Amino acid sequence: MDGYKTLYGILETALKEAGGECAMLLGQELSITLSESSLTSKSSYCGGLNDCCFIMGVNSAEPYEGQFYLVFTLRDAIVMSSILLGIPPERIKQKQLLSIIEKDDIDAFAEIGNMVKGALNTSFLASLPNKVGLKLLPPKKYMPKTDELSPEEPLPDGDYLQFRAKLELPGLEMEHLDVLVPKDLANLFDPQSAVEEATEDKKVSAESDTQSLNKEGLEAETAIPSGVKSIVVLEDDADLRQQIVEMLAFTGFQIAEGSLSADLKELFAGRNVKMAIIGSQNADDSVLAVCIKVHAMRQDSPPPIIMIAERWTRIAALKALKYGASDIIIKPFNADEVVTKVRRYCKIEQV
Repeated sequence: MDGYKTLYGILETALKEAGGECAMLLGQELSITLSESSLTSKSSYCGGLNDCCFIMGVNSAEPYEGQFYLVFTLRDAIVMSSILLGIPPERIKQKQLLSIIEKDDIDAFAEIGNMVKGALNTSFLASLPNKVGLKLLPPKKYMPKTDELSPEEPLPDGDYLQFRAKLELPGLEMEHLDVLVPKDLANLFDPQSAVEEATEDKKVSAESDTQSLNKEGLEAETAIPSGVKSIVVLEDDADLRQQIVEMLAFTGFQIAEGSLSADLKELFAGRNVKMAIIGSQNADDSVLAVCIKVHAMRQDSPPPIIMIAERWTRIAALKALKYGASDIIIKPFNADEVVTKVRRYCKIEQV
C-alpha cells in the first residue's frame, strides 16, 4: 500500500519489540513481524473472517484521538495464554484444536495484550511530535457468521488501514495479528495530504478505465435464459477451477468452465446460467471487465455473480458490486462458504 510509511515504521518497530517482551513473559521464543498493509473496510474485513477471533480496542487520547484495534485469532490467543498459564503442550494442542477458551485464558491473554500495547506506546512516543496516550480495552470475542454485525460491533463501520503481522512460536502452528487503524486516525498519526491527492488522481483514472470496460461489456451478446441449468466458472488457475467445480457437484447443475479469457458466447450458448463464479488473484479492472461482460450476457435477467480474489481493495469491492457482482469472497476460502452462498443465490434448499 502506498503512503503511511511513518505509521508502518512505527508499527513495525512496536510489534518487533512486543514480540521480544511477550517472549520474556512467556519464557519462550516469540516473534511478531509486520509483513503487509492494505486499505480495507469493516464489511470487507469481517466478511473475510472464517475463524473466531479476539478483538482488543486501543483508545488513543488527544491530540491523536480515536480508537484502533488488535485482532488475534482465537487459536493464537489460546496458545499464548495457555503457555503463560503453564499448561502442558499436549493440552495446549487439544485446546487449540477444539477452540477451548476459559476465563483464566482470557485474563492471561489480556496480559499479553498489555505487553503489545506497551510496545506500541513506546514506539508512538518516540516517533511522533506530540505526546501519545494509549489505553487497552478488554478483549471481546467475535464469531464470524454467528455473531451479528451492527454499526458499532465488532468494530465501528468505516475504512481501515490493515497491518498484518506474522506470529511465530517454535514448534507451534501460529497465524497472525492484525492491527486495524481507522483511516481518519491514521491521518492524525501520519498526515497524507499529498498522497491522498495522488490517490484521487488514480481513482479518477480507474473510473475512466472502468467506464470503457463497461461499454465494452455492454456490447456483448444478450440472450433469453434457456436450455440446461448451468453454472459458469471462470478461473485461470486450472487446479483451483477444478476445486470449485467439485464443490458445485451438489447443485446437480451442469458446469461450464474456462479461463478468464474464455469465449463467453460459447459458454453461455444453450444454457440457462443460474450463476457465474469468477476467480482471480487480484480484483483489478481486467477482472472487473469479465464481471461486466458476464452480467451483460443476460441483460434482461443477469445471473448472480460471485467474485473470488485474494487481494481486494475497498474501491475494487465497490466496483464489483456496482458492475454486477452479487457477492465477493476473499481467497483462501473454504468449501462451506462457497456452498452456503451458492445455495442462497441459486435458491437450493438443504436436503
